[in-house]
Amino acid sequence: MNISKKQITAACILILILFSLASCRRDQDGGGLTQINIACFPNITHAQALLMKGQETLERIFGDDVNVNWITFNAGPSQIEAMFAGAVDIGYIGPVPAISGYIQSGGDLFVIAGASNGGSAMVARNDSGIRSAGDLDGKTVAIPQFGNTQHFSLLALLTANGLRPTAHGGTVNVVQSSNADIINLMNRGNIDAALVPEPWGSILEINHGGRVVLDYDQVDPNGIPCTAVVIVRKDFYDAHPEAVAKFMEAHKEATVWINGNTESAMEIINAQITEITHQPIEKDVLISAFSRLEITYEIPVSSIMDFAKIGVDENLLTRMPDNNITDDTFIK
Repeated sequence: MNISKKQITAACILILILFSLASCRRDQDGGGLTQINIACFPNITHAQALLMKGQETLERIFGDDVNVNWITFNAGPSQIEAMFAGAVDIGYIGPVPAISGYIQSGGDLFVIAGASNGGSAMVARNDSGIRSAGDLDGKTVAIPQFGNTQHFSLLALLTANGLRPTAHGGTVNVVQSSNADIINLMNRGNIDAALVPEPWGSILEINHGGRVVLDYDQVDPNGIPCTAVVIVRKDFYDAHPEAVAKFMEAHKEATVWINGNTESAMEIINAQITEITHQPIEKDVLISAFSRLEITYEIPVSSIMDFAKIGVDENLLTRMPDNNITDDTFIK
C-alpha cells in the first residue's frame, strides 16, 4: 500500500496532538512533575517539615522521578517573595505573612493545613518588676520582627490591657531585633521583656535567668495563637493536585508520629536544626520548648482571622481576607 507524504504528515500531527493531550492530563492529575520546592524555617514550630526532611519521607513518596528540593528561610516576607516568583511551591510559615501574602497576591497562595499552635512566651528580666501584662506600662518590649506573629499577639495583648505602643501615642516601647540579639539586649538591660517564639523563650528562661510572665496559652487574649501553617501556590495546586495530596498525607502522618513519639521526633528535628544552623538546641531547652507547642494539621481558621483583624485594626493590613484564604480539601 502506498502512503502519501500528506498522510504521513497528518498521522504525525495526530500523534503529536494525542501526546499533548495525554501530557496535559498527566499534569492535571499531578504527573509530569519533576521537582517540588518546599520551604521551612530551621525552627521547632516547623516540626513536621524538619522531621520529613530528616527522614527523607517525601523522597520516598515521590520516588526518583521527582526531585524534592528543601529551601530554608529565616523570615516570612522573603519566603512569600520566593513563592510569588514561583521558586517555592509549598511552604511552612507563620500565619501573619500567610495572610499578607494572600491579600497581596489576590489569592495566588492560600493555607491548606495547620502546623503548630502556641510555641511562644513573654519573658521578662528578673529585676524588671514585670509580673503581668499590665506591668508593661512604661517598659521596653522586644519582638523578633515588626509585622510578624509575635508582634500581632503583642498588639492584641496591649489593647486588651488598655495599653498602646509609643509609636501610636502609648507608653510601651516596642522594638524589633533578631532572636539571638534579643538575648544580648536583655543581658545588657536594654529591654525589660521579650515576646519570642520557641526555643528562644526557653533559652531566655533557662540560660539567662528570665522570668516567664505569660506562657504559650496566655500571650494572646484571643486564645492559643496559631504559630505556623502550610501554604501552597494556587497555580501549583491547580497543576499538580495529586502531588499536593501526597504531600498532605505525609504532613498529617508526620503530625501523628511526632505527637506519639515526641522524644525521638525531638532528636531528629534537633539534628536538622543543627545541620542548617550549626547550633544544636540543648536538651533541657528543647524539652521546655516542646512543652509550649501544639503540633497539629488542623487549619486554625479562627486564629488566622483574629490575626487578620488585628492587622486591619492597626493599619498593618489593607483589608480582611475572604474565606478562600483556607482550603480544607485535604484535611477532611
